[in-house]
Amino acid sequence: MKSFSINKKSRKVNSTAKYVSYTLRYKPKQSDCEKVREILIETGFFSEEEVTVALELIEEKLLQKHSTYNFIFAENGNKLLGYSCYGHIPLTKESYDLYWIAVNPEFQGYGIGKMLLNNSEKSIKKSGGVHLYVETASRKQYTPTRRFYLACGYRKVAFFQDFYTPGDGKTVFYKKLK
Repeated sequence: MKSFSINKKSRKVNSTAKYVSYTLRYKPKQSDCEKVREILIETGFFSEEEVTVALELIEEKLLQKHSTYNFIFAENGNKLLGYSCYGHIPLTKESYDLYWIAVNPEFQGYGIGKMLLNNSEKSIKKSGGVHLYVETASRKQYTPTRRFYLACGYRKVAFFQDFYTPGDGKTVFYKKLK
């Protein structure tokens, strides 16, 4: 585990900077399931089915030592601040998917999402990964998410109209890890 502090400067004039310290953990625990469920529900972005799938990936990793799913958890004591889940894409040599990245709404804006993404990229590179793909919904609600990936050096490489539901397509982003 590594310990870090993140500085969040308020946009108000004459205000003080806010800090949150956290540690990183790479192995899931059973207690993560409920904490991840809470974060995903509190963000207001994920459906019940999506939450179920996210928890199934954690359960799979807990049950199978050789699961292809990898995790990074950022926590402050017993408080889960955010997490990422990524893995090697089967039948590819150097390609990975970022399956999930979510930050507790209480701690959004502190750079935790970017830190989780950067650490996921570093871990993927250490494992021999070169290509990282991210999929997200095209609904208006996801505009900040799409901007986030663009700001982190990803480029939009595909769009599938009406992929999830009518009016909600899938946007695919890509980054070559150097």
